[in-house]
Amino acid sequence: MIERPWLEQYPAEIPKTLEMEEIPVQEYLKQTAKDYPEKIAIHFMGKEMTYRQLSEQARKFAGYLQSIGIEKGDRVAIMLPNMPAAVIGYFGVLMAGAIVVQTNPLYTERELEYQMKDSGAKAILSLDILYPRISKVKAQTDLQHIIVTAIKDFLPFPKNLIYPYIQKKQTGILVNVAHEASNHLLPTILKQPQKELVEYNYDVNEDLALLQYTGGTTGFPKGVMLTHKNLVSNTKMCAAWLYKSKPGKETVLGVLPFFHVYGMTTVMILSVLQAQKMVLIPKFDVDTMLKTIEKQRPTLFPGAPTMYIGLLNHPDLQKYDLSSIEACISGSAPLPVEVQQKFEEVTGGKLVEGYGLTESSPVTHSNFLWGQKRVSGSIGVPYPDTDAVILSLENGESLPPGEIGELAVKGPQVMKGYWNRPEETAEVLKDGWLLTGDLGYMDEEGYFYIVDRKKDMIIAGGFNIYPREVEEILYEHHLVQEVVVAGIPDPYRGETVKAYVVPKEGSSLTEAELNEFARKHLAAYKVPRYYEFRNELPKTAVGKILRRTLVDEEKAKQKNDDTKQA
Repeated sequence: MIERPWLEQYPAEIPKTLEMEEIPVQEYLKQTAKDYPEKIAIHFMGKEMTYRQLSEQARKFAGYLQSIGIEKGDRVAIMLPNMPAAVIGYFGVLMAGAIVVQTNPLYTERELEYQMKDSGAKAILSLDILYPRISKVKAQTDLQHIIVTAIKDFLPFPKNLIYPYIQKKQTGILVNVAHEASNHLLPTILKQPQKELVEYNYDVNEDLALLQYTGGTTGFPKGVMLTHKNLVSNTKMCAAWLYKSKPGKETVLGVLPFFHVYGMTTVMILSVLQAQKMVLIPKFDVDTMLKTIEKQRPTLFPGAPTMYIGLLNHPDLQKYDLSSIEACISGSAPLPVEVQQKFEEVTGGKLVEGYGLTESSPVTHSNFLWGQKRVSGSIGVPYPDTDAVILSLENGESLPPGEIGELAVKGPQVMKGYWNRPEETAEVLKDGWLLTGDLGYMDEEGYFYIVDRKKDMIIAGGFNIYPREVEEILYEHHLVQEVVVAGIPDPYRGETVKAYVVPKEGSSLTEAELNEFARKHLAAYKVPRYYEFRNELPKTAVGKILRRTLVDEEKAKQKNDDTKQA
């Protein structure tokens, strides 16, 4: 019998259990387009699109996908920053009956090739400047179609004419792709008449909506299988938590990337469910965000601590009016108390910490925004219809309040499993309970706290980085003998990546040389920010490198430095 002391903390406005519709995710867009056809769905760099237009374009894209052979259950990748095409593509893929594979635009060729092979994606919707990267790996994958779009496609006149020149100056890349053979242009697709759409029946408990990749103990990312039920459930939970939000009345700042499940659920799908206006920002930039907040007046701003810290540390912060912001739930990394307090002073809105993981679509816990007390340093309490327990590391038994163990969660938002990885699925899913790998405890009132991670994942600026993956790349350098990668404290990113390296004897390996090598094979956010060369690494008696010892050394060193400065 599970005790749920957190339910006593719920304000009257939040139901303890929710009515979950047995519908696929794309039904949200169809319904909102019907109920709020002329409501602005997307604002993007000066151009706007209504929910009717968004739904029509998603249907056109879906019909086109079916016309090139995409069938129910096929995988279609989306490799885009936050822009209208990312929303059109996402709902279009689902309307076609296919499964979305969210792909990080920062991926290198090597990372991209792995994900396309593992998912078996047949098509990919991508940004024009990424086309050369995809073309190089296409032959080694199941990809049959590359669908190309560009930032300029969704800009107002005359920005759409000027932007390609700005892009070429910034990236050095100017891509011209013709709409022919296996290459397709999204603007051309959206200008064509609507093709007849095959409508499928769905088993929302079993049919997948999404493959969202996350790191693994093997060093290779795993495809998290999220069903339509998983995503619909978590979106409904988020809506219930934000009970003061009024359908059709809110404006959401869309800076969390949609290729991450956090941004996808809490910004994109939730906005569509509640007919909110999404103000999309393709890249996190503090100047752009401040100007956008002042001009577009968003009321909701889901984010990561890095974003809030960036805003608060901007030298011209006081010149901007941020008073429109009413509610923010921070995720991806621990929220420092001083950041929470200062942000609320500046905006007059509420900022609270939540918790989730890719395997739970993603949110499982949050502090209350209104009415009830929130606890600094706590991830809050479980969402409606979500159970949580702390399990003993010794025997797996449920622990009483105050005792530290592994956090396990259960609810309709918990994944179906890992794509083609039954063994790894069995390791983390036990009788419907998801073992999070995070260590924590629950207090007497049902508030949960995370104290450490059982796994060695690094969370830097909201990005999940898995040491094993970075280590495997660095080990490929011919002058590296041993290497271990760890997350060390960073005042801005929360954590940042540091590599401890033992070079081969007699070699002249330099930091610059190793850094250049890493940048060729890893997405920029995974590349170590610091390198430390050593003669040896701390190890156990059986030769296992003690990563934790290095992290503890780093913390002690930083504490010592802070003491000296004080």
